[in-house]
Amino acid sequence: MSSQIQSPIKRITVPDIRARKGGEPIVVLTAYDAPTAALMDAHCDILLVGDSVGMAVHGLTSTVGVTLEMMILHGQAVMRGAKRALVVIDMPFGSYEAGLETAYANAVRVLKETGAQAVKVESGPTAPATIDYLVKRGVPVMGHVGLLPQSINIDGSFKAKGREEGERARILQSARDTADAGAFAVVIEGVAEGLAREITEAIDKPTIGIGASAACDGQVLVSSDMLGLFDWTPKFVRKYADLRGVIDQAVATYADDVRARRFPAEVETYFSKKPVST
Repeated sequence: MSSQIQSPIKRITVPDIRARKGGEPIVVLTAYDAPTAALMDAHCDILLVGDSVGMAVHGLTSTVGVTLEMMILHGQAVMRGAKRALVVIDMPFGSYEAGLETAYANAVRVLKETGAQAVKVESGPTAPATIDYLVKRGVPVMGHVGLLPQSINIDGSFKAKGREEGERARILQSARDTADAGAFAVVIEGVAEGLAREITEAIDKPTIGIGASAACDGQVLVSSDMLGLFDWTPKFVRKYADLRGVIDQAVATYADDVRARRFPAEVETYFSKKPVST
C-alpha cells in the first residue's frame, strides 16, 4: 500500500474494540457533525452516528422518521472530523428489516459512501439472521438490546425494559443471539443493573451501556444530552456542561451589541486602503 494514502494516526478498529471485553471501559458518544467529532475524537474510543440525530438535530419526536440519506450525510461529516475513533453508523428504521439482501445493500452503501467502519442495528426478532448475513459478507455490526427506540410505535413510550421475568429472559436471549450471530459489541439500553450485569457476563462481546449501569464494558450517551443542550434529559444522563445556558447568554449578548451598534466595532470592520502616494 502506498504510504501516501496511509493515515498518520492509527484508527481504532473493530478487533481492538472486541478485545476490550472485560478490560478498560470503552468510551462512546454520539456525534453528528465534523467539528464536534474532531473535539470528541481524542477522548472517545467509538463515535456513534446515532439515529438519535433525528431528535437531537432535526427536531423529530422519535427516530422513526430518520432516513438512510440522513445517516449517510451525518456519517460523512463525522468521518471528516474523526481521525482516531472507530465510527459506527446506525441503520435507520426500515433500512434492514425488509430482507437480508436489502439490509446488505443498504449497509454496504453506508460504509462505502461514508468510510465508516461499522453499522449498528436494533436487535429485534429478525436481527440475528441479519447480523449473521452482514458479518459473513464483510460488514461489521454492533447490536442493540433492551429499550429499542425504533420500536416506539409498538411500545408507546420510552420506558425501561426487563423488569418482569418474562421480558428479562427475552432480552437476555436476544443479547446472546446477537453476540452469537457475530456482533462485535452490543449496546444495552434502559435495563436494570442486574440484567445488564447478567448480559455482560453471559456474552463474550463487549457491552456498551446507556441507562444500564456501570456493570457494562463501556458507556454511551447522546452528546446533546450530556452537554446540556436540552431542558429535559432521561434519568440515566449526567450533564457534564450547560451549553444551553452558554449559547443563550452568548446570543443574548450578541443581540444586545447589534441593537446598541456596539457590533461590529472598528476592529471587526474592513476599510478602504489608503492610496499610495507617489
